[in-house]
Amino acid sequence: MNRVTVWHDGDCPLCRREIALMRRLDIHGAIEFVDAAGAATCPLDRAEMLARFHAREAGGPLLSGAAAFAAMWRAIPVLRPLGEAARSRLVLSLLERLYLRFLRVRPHLQRWLSRREARA
Repeated sequence: MNRVTVWHDGDCPLCRREIALMRRLDIHGAIEFVDAAGAATCPLDRAEMLARFHAREAGGPLLSGAAAFAAMWRAIPVLRPLGEAARSRLVLSLLERLYLRFLRVRPHLQRWLSRREARA
């Protein structure tokens, strides 16, 4: 099983929910989740790490965006087919375009979830 390190924004309510789901799906414990918003050491500038999703497969380069998601998915049995499909440049390109669109709405989703959590 290939080990993967995933850096995430622990201050982001959207990211916390997503990482909680990924932790539940990571039945083999193949992923090390690192809160880039916390005291953890980051391989890049912290602001850069928080602006995009980052991951690294064991011994591999630092990945960001859709490539980082694909690396994480490959470590999770139920998501592995999607991660493997992303090895295709065409599929990865499509996923990256979708990720860039998501990044534009991410601040709105974060604010909405923050308000929702504050009411709960």
